[in-house]
Amino acid sequence: MPKAEMLKLPEALTELNMSRAAFYRMRARGLGPRIVKLPNGQLRIRRADLDTWLADHEEAPAA
Repeated sequence: MPKAEMLKLPEALTELNMSRAAFYRMRARGLGPRIVKLPNGQLRIRRADLDTWLADHEEAPAA
């Protein structure tokens, strides 16, 4: 089984074009993607979780 890609928080923030503060505010409201907290306190986001979260938040095209 291939190892799941894990993004560092700055990598995910760059992809989302979002500041760290905005990300934490969104997470505080329970709206952010799932994260993994490593034993050293660093955060990671699985590529699959970020892609799923983005797909779930896409707006339907205007008719």
